[in-house]
Amino acid sequence: MSFDMKDYVPFLGLLIFGNIENLVLAAQGTVAGVNPIILGCLSLITVICWLLIGTYGTRVAIKYARHIEFVGGLAIFILGIQSMLPVFQLYL
Repeated sequence: MSFDMKDYVPFLGLLIFGNIENLVLAAQGTVAGVNPIILGCLSLITVICWLLIGTYGTRVAIKYARHIEFVGGLAIFILGIQSMLPVFQLYL
């Protein structure tokens, strides 16, 4: 099993936006008044799970890279809209 960076290039955008998604979810949890210790622990567990899935599932998922990137981007878009809705409702 050799490590070749070009195998991971299709997932680079998903990796970057996945980190942004984690920040959005953390911000939503903080605004909702969730205990920051619990939120941090759950966030850390989620990141570790995604790391393990990404490490061992990349070989299987590489042929579905475009679909995975689209679904990840769509999730980020939906979460972004969801986080902005309360602000828009204040001005309506």
